[in-house]
Amino acid sequence: MPPPPGRPRSPLALVTAVMLASLVLLALAGPLLWGAAADRPDPSAVLEGPSAAHPFGTDNLGRDVLARVLTATRPSLLLALTAVLLGAAPGVLLGASAAVVGPRARRLVTALINLLLAFPALLVALFLAVVFGAGAGGAVLALAVAGVPGFARLAQTLAAGVAGTDHLAAARVLGLRRHRLLHRHVLPNIAEPLLLSTTTAAGTALVALSGLSFLGLGVQPPGYDWGQLLNQGLDRVYAQPLPALAPGLAVLYAAVTFQLLGEVLAGGAARRSPAPRTAPPPTAPWGSPRPKAGEGPAENGLVLQVEDLCVELPTPAGTIRPVRGVSLSLRTGEIVGLVGESGSGKSLTALAIADLLPDRARVSRRTLRLLGADLAAMTPKERDRRLATGLAMVFQNPATALNPSLRVSTQLTEAVRTHRGAGRTEAVLDASDALRRVALPPAVLRARPHQLSGGQRQRVMIAAALMVRPGLVIADEPTTALDVTVQRQITGLLSDLRRDTSAAVLFISHDVALVGGFCDRVLVMYAGTVVEALPADRLASDARHPYTRALVASVPDLTADRDRPLPTVPGAPPDPLVPAPGCAFEPRCPRRQDRCAEQPPPLESLDAAHRVACWLPLPAEAIAP
Repeated sequence: MPPPPGRPRSPLALVTAVMLASLVLLALAGPLLWGAAADRPDPSAVLEGPSAAHPFGTDNLGRDVLARVLTATRPSLLLALTAVLLGAAPGVLLGASAAVVGPRARRLVTALINLLLAFPALLVALFLAVVFGAGAGGAVLALAVAGVPGFARLAQTLAAGVAGTDHLAAARVLGLRRHRLLHRHVLPNIAEPLLLSTTTAAGTALVALSGLSFLGLGVQPPGYDWGQLLNQGLDRVYAQPLPALAPGLAVLYAAVTFQLLGEVLAGGAARRSPAPRTAPPPTAPWGSPRPKAGEGPAENGLVLQVEDLCVELPTPAGTIRPVRGVSLSLRTGEIVGLVGESGSGKSLTALAIADLLPDRARVSRRTLRLLGADLAAMTPKERDRRLATGLAMVFQNPATALNPSLRVSTQLTEAVRTHRGAGRTEAVLDASDALRRVALPPAVLRARPHQLSGGQRQRVMIAAALMVRPGLVIADEPTTALDVTVQRQITGLLSDLRRDTSAAVLFISHDVALVGGFCDRVLVMYAGTVVEALPADRLASDARHPYTRALVASVPDLTADRDRPLPTVPGAPPDPLVPAPGCAFEPRCPRRQDRCAEQPPPLESLDAAHRVACWLPLPAEAIAP
């Protein structure tokens, strides 16, 4: 398949294509062109060394070694591919079946795979080759059986990611039989990585099959493959090495070709975009509208709408619910701050929205819409694409968020090439422009993350967010590890991003003062719930929840008495394993009453822009400036 316009084929792909084409050509034409010379004995030219007539010498019957090596391409490749396919088919079915069978059968399948993997594949192949008998058929069956456990474990691992999807659960509800579940809902979702693994396994099988023939357990005379030719030339390897090296070089060449083919296919799969069949639209200039079909905000202007979000995490001591009933929304161009103590659930809320929680985490929600689309109603591929193009994350620690082994250019252009269909040149130009917008020179593209300072790495993260032109940016404490000057620069960049692209920003931070001066609205979280939501300009003067007021009071200013300790919130957050039946803040609240320990307060509106979850909120006149 030719590369799409604007995406030049890599040198590795070209080299691999040439090598693969040469193997296919030799396998098809080798027996026709050199078959007669390979089988014609010549008593006058027995065991000759390399010459013009015989570049790699002759064997003990005077047959041309080069002709035999070229002719052996077809049987060597066919036997190796047959062994791989015979091992892959039952292995994939065995491993993938774990996603559609019941719990007891799943445990049995897992135990069987673990038992099979306990034996080294090469030793199993050698043992079975002896049991099945020397010959091409026995060697192929031995390698196929030895390869089953590896394919089974790979398929089991891949199928585990499909087992918990909504579309598979819906198919179960419809009453589809297990073989239809496997055929329609499991195998199509894991076919691509299995194909890549099969390609690379072909090279390994070729080497193993040649090894069995070399030991006399594979192809038997008068047939021959590369392994047997290597055995025949081994006796005179010191006097005339070329007759032995020729089949060895052929095995190496073919094995490397299959390995490179797997690498190229894997790289192409990582870069390939599931874009529509039509050509992608040209990249819009910075700051100009660029919505795609189905990717714009909803009619009510909401970029993100979350209702009743809950997260459960299983632990050895029991299941905890660090996020409980969180509801929030962001409009186009709005910056909303999310504040609270460590452990209040801020980051877990963001990760749940971005679908980045661990596999064992259980997420429930009544509504989760991004850019007008219901994420829960999408297929995993559609949801991944929507999140990849509509949402961007700026993490707290860019040193771990950026891949230390890749250059900045690769990490900036990967997403836009994968999801926007941009060519390499176009993506690099966009990356240079994005770096300029965050006050970094284009030369940073050639750097690796460890060569940059903390502030520069965070700027790169913001530039990466600019690359996909998202509708929502989640900044998870992006200024925590930076000094005050760089903090101001980063918040300024996020403000510019909001102004130029109309993206909404969910800004998570511990710094109440920073959030109050930077955001439009503020959500205060405590023990996994939102306890107050109010405009940011009213945070310092009009907070009504005792917890919010305590957070504001703990922020020092220039008028604070330096002889007195800084104000703190007394007590400690509640134990997530033993949730209180009433208000979570009740043990630490100076205004607590009996009702507070019995019933959790709902988040109720005090006015059009202010909501608070408290049975006894502070009166406005008590905190007026």
